[in-house]
Amino acid sequence: MLTDKRILLIIGGGIAAYKSLDLIRQLRKRGAWVTPILTNAGGEFVTPLSVSALAGEKVYRDLFDLTDEAEMGHIQLSRSADLVVVAPATADLMAKMAHGHANDLASTLLMATDTPVLVAPAMNVRMWEHPATQRNIKTLRGDGIGFVGPNEGDMACGEYGPGRMAEPLEIVSAIEGMLADGPLSGQRILVTSGPTHEPIDPVRYIANRSSGSQGSAIARALAVQGADVVFVTGPADAERPQGVHIVEVQTAAEMLSAVKAVLPVNVAIFAAAVADWRVTSVSDSKIKKQNGAIPTLEFAENPDILATVSQMKTGRPELVVGFAAETDDVIAHATAKRLRKGCDWIVANDVSPETGIMGGSENAVTVISDAGAESWPRMGKEAVAHKLAERIAAALH
Repeated sequence: MLTDKRILLIIGGGIAAYKSLDLIRQLRKRGAWVTPILTNAGGEFVTPLSVSALAGEKVYRDLFDLTDEAEMGHIQLSRSADLVVVAPATADLMAKMAHGHANDLASTLLMATDTPVLVAPAMNVRMWEHPATQRNIKTLRGDGIGFVGPNEGDMACGEYGPGRMAEPLEIVSAIEGMLADGPLSGQRILVTSGPTHEPIDPVRYIANRSSGSQGSAIARALAVQGADVVFVTGPADAERPQGVHIVEVQTAAEMLSAVKAVLPVNVAIFAAAVADWRVTSVSDSKIKKQNGAIPTLEFAENPDILATVSQMKTGRPELVVGFAAETDDVIAHATAKRLRKGCDWIVANDVSPETGIMGGSENAVTVISDAGAESWPRMGKEAVAHKLAERIAAALH
């Protein structure tokens, strides 16, 4: 699907530059042509020879190389590609892009291009979270620049958090999506995510520890593969995915209504950790202590959103995927849940406190279907999302 597509790859400075070598290999494997631009800082981490050998193309480095200007000027170079990819995109490179600086070959090409641009940020977590970087990201997104990553994880500097460059296969998926050749192009997909909050009174509610990060990652992965994604989320802490239609809800009842409004879809993925119960009589005012007396709360079962959609007689999605967060007998309980709900796949995981999965950055899942149970190794939630998106694309074709 990338056959004969021309990718202009700008390699910024940072330890993540080593991943750009595998990115080139993956793109060439899929039939794409890669023209590499190596910044001076990038050249401190990977050599022009290794980049050129993998790309099968000359490496461009200097804006003022007169021979290169005679053969292919920087304007022509910037516009001869189908997509410009910056990987790794450092804080410095993104700042130049956001503010229109053009003082080297890479920044000049980015200023001169009329081609879509995709960036894969990579930097220290403090640099990523710095207000200046966040302002630059907002500016770039407003300019239509595409983003893939960054992921959370351990840094080369010894810190932990967001800032790791997306893996090469994640970037490939994002490239396919931006070139409108993604394997999920034309597919409308619903993703639910996050917890629900079931009110007790104006200040209290029933909830769970779900951060919504896995659901957000799944929505992003589907979008970069070309899907038209509708993202229905409860009040989650995770950053909302870009490039999707977002519907915010609070309760299970609101989530069910939002899901029904989205239908029909080709695929429905229910990653939300929906509360099983709600309080039958929500107090209009804060419940006060009464001489040590403990208030009595009556509960009712919330609607079963997964079962409702899975068991639709007409208009059922072609593929319905549920999630099972378990603490014991994970596969047995998840297998029984799939049969009980009537969904096609169940993605099961162990959310016991010692796993650190619920609210964490990693996941270890088992995908259960008619074909049996397939356990995946523990990996980042973004990687799980991209693997699931690829599995969905294969199932639909």
